[in-house]
Amino acid sequence: MSPSTTRRAAAIIAALILTTAGGCDTDEPGGTPATAPATPPDPTFLLGDAGVHDPTLVKRPDGGYLLAHTGAGLRLRTSTDRNTFTEAGAVFPGGAPWTTAYTEGSADLWAPDLSYRDGRYWLYYSASTFGSNRSAIFLATSPTGMTGSWTDAGKVIESTSESDFNAIDPNLYVDDAGNWRLTFGSFWTGIKQIELDPTTGLRRGDTMTGLATRGDTAIEAPYLVKHGDYYYLWVSFDACCKGAASTYRTMVGRSTSPDGPFADRNGTPMTAGGGTEILAGHGSVHGPGHPAVLADTDGEYLVYHYYADSGSPHLGINPIGYDAAGWPFVH
Repeated sequence: MSPSTTRRAAAIIAALILTTAGGCDTDEPGGTPATAPATPPDPTFLLGDAGVHDPTLVKRPDGGYLLAHTGAGLRLRTSTDRNTFTEAGAVFPGGAPWTTAYTEGSADLWAPDLSYRDGRYWLYYSASTFGSNRSAIFLATSPTGMTGSWTDAGKVIESTSESDFNAIDPNLYVDDAGNWRLTFGSFWTGIKQIELDPTTGLRRGDTMTGLATRGDTAIEAPYLVKHGDYYYLWVSFDACCKGAASTYRTMVGRSTSPDGPFADRNGTPMTAGGGTEILAGHGSVHGPGHPAVLADTDGEYLVYHYYADSGSPHLGINPIGYDAAGWPFVH
């Protein structure tokens, strides 16, 4: 074994040890920590095609995983173990011409939200251009999730230059009673929520609720999830998409209702700029954000992207723990 191979093997072993240890005390049964680590944890060590931006990850019926992320025609990855990811083509390998009015002709589609329910994969995604709120959110469905199997189900909502919101960064939440909500938003007046028809997955009614805002300061990429008695609204603050100069950070607030009001740990409403920081840049991990939560058989996981020192985007995955007050942290 060459010296370089030896060093690489040692680095892999060290990363796996750090991932398993999590950097904090395991005060609960099964190795789940009861308190946040003293220093920010690094992402789980991943293998394969893990260079992604705006990831969303779902457990498949066969026990494997399907990941979708921003890219030309929306990009797909598969994994059998949540550790090694393999390129799996595009959602729309022939393009998505119904979106080009919003993308100025670009094939790039953004920030998908992937779920599996009722025997189908449901994929909400964004069409826009950088810095513009001439945007739209669309829905596609598939029986298999594989490239080329997706059917356009229509436009869910759009925003224009006259709107005070931006129709990108969608996230579907289905409550215990079977009600469907779409949470979305970026910049402008912040994070919004609308009701969906569970039969079609498209918008129902005209009501739009504001969930979080920072005024003229960046907030985007919401993800709504329930844990215990609370609904947690995960968001990103600050600047994305600047490579290693990105200042993205992952924040959270909570509520006893999926419709809010949401507040941070200090009680500051998220409609007044509140948010509790969960993960920010540290070391060679820059701009960790665009959060999603995967509920797996062995616990909950925060799924996000971050940038390396080189500026390239990477998939980040960390287990989520909850402290005695019910506030989440990653380890």
